[in-house]
Amino acid sequence: MLRLLCVTAHPDDEAGGFGGSLLLANQRGIETYIICMTPGQAARNRGNTTSNEELIAARRAEFADSCRHLRVTRGEVLDYPDAQLQKQNFYETARDLALRIRAIKPQVVMCFGPEGSMTAHPDHAMSSLFTCAAFQWAARTDRWTDPPDGMPPWSAQKLYYRTSEFTLPDRQPVALSPITARIEIGPELLERKIEAFKMHKTQSPLFSLFERNARRQGPVERFHLAASRKPQDIQLENDLFLGVKDEG
Repeated sequence: MLRLLCVTAHPDDEAGGFGGSLLLANQRGIETYIICMTPGQAARNRGNTTSNEELIAARRAEFADSCRHLRVTRGEVLDYPDAQLQKQNFYETARDLALRIRAIKPQVVMCFGPEGSMTAHPDHAMSSLFTCAAFQWAARTDRWTDPPDGMPPWSAQKLYYRTSEFTLPDRQPVALSPITARIEIGPELLERKIEAFKMHKTQSPLFSLFERNARRQGPVERFHLAASRKPQDIQLENDLFLGVKDEG
């Protein structure tokens, strides 16, 4: 069984950044998994909630609704503090993700780029750095194979960063990763991706901005191949699973 893992920073990232590719993978019979590192309690947009606890509960429920709409096999929201990922212990956080990679056994992992994606969000950047380390270290026999962890290594085959053909002029400057994969999701999945984002109702002030940028990108999601277990020259891909082997 082929498996795709997406690591994000906040509820709504899964739809906004990766929704089309998650849906496309599901259509192909590929299992899809999402690890969202924070429950998004630092969001400026808070809906009708009156406390962080209420906002966390609301955003977890919205994430679950979005995952169902995107036909995700399993989604998980971790408890790292929103807007504070840069203050977390790097080794322990990477370990947390690496053990989950070993449990899920994905062949392909995707995340934001270390620049923080188009928004330049620091949490997006940190989630990328943690994921990159976890992708590499999950495969090693000298990391977390002894009790109490005791999980055998898992070597995912490819790691992709989400990237774009344009940047946002009202954000901090970013240097986006070059596009090495163009994934045609088609008009129908673009609409479903937008619908999934709008299930995050606490974030409704962002709906028009997101939809405008999503339609500007069109029915394509763009990625950068950041790491490959098989050494290779860069080539323009149209499939994140190109060359991937089903290894259990």
